Amino acid sequence: MTDNTFYSSLFYLREYFFPSGCGACGETLLSSEDAYYGLCEECRAFLITALSEKNRCRTCGKPLITEKEICLSCRVKGAFETGRYNEQLIKLYALFPYTGKFHSVLEAYKFGKSLGAGNFLAQCLASAFKDLGLAGSKETAWVPVPPRPGKIKKQGWDQIEYLTKQLKNKQHLLVYRCLKRLPSRSQKELNREERGINLKGRIICKKPPPRIAILFDDVITTGATLNACASALLENGAEKVYGVCLFYD
Repeated sequence: MTDNTFYSSLFYLREYFFPSGCGACGETLLSSEDAYYGLCEECRAFLITALSEKNRCRTCGKPLITEKEICLSCRVKGAFETGRYNEQLIKLYALFPYTGKFHSVLEAYKFGKSLGAGNFLAQCLASAFKDLGLAGSKETAWVPVPPRPGKIKKQGWDQIEYLTKQLKNKQHLLVYRCLKRLPSRSQKELNREERGINLKGRIICKKPPPRIAILFDDVITTGATLNACASALLENGAEKVYGVCLFYD
């Protein structure tokens, strides 16, 4: 339940006059809380239940099915021996699979520009703070993955920037916008091998990074973007880098 009655009322009024429905199931949003989060009560409960799953891989955060402690994918990469996600990231925390209702929520937010869904997803991101074991650290800052040059002009907005503002202004977390992405091809156009090469040297630090950084993005597919961002942070003085992604593909 959001404690911001004023903003809840604004979202409710907008939904009343320009209804968009629940970002996950399309049902009518009946309350100010529904409107503020862009999701009906039932779908919010569905996502919260998934988020509360405790049996997760301790290096990538994905729910475990039959494995113990570490998923098969991370075991293949050697995470069981190192205790790390990879050379760049100590740990990754991926919240939801990019399927079904979860997929619909991201589509509503990223492409439908549902700011309400963004409000909900920002709270989901913030919840990962404790799961990473960093809740008590005062040297930790959240670092958004930077957009491609020209993205805002082309699409009209940057969904990561909205989450960044929510983390800073509503969740009261420390945020460093210290990364910049130089011109490169879109990762969506490339295969796994090409994605890693495409961003090599294309992510730079425009100011000193925090000592402990939590990189965050909306979707992780191959991890090439997160790895490139983490490398830039480490090369410019960060000592530890973690990653959080809302959805994993």
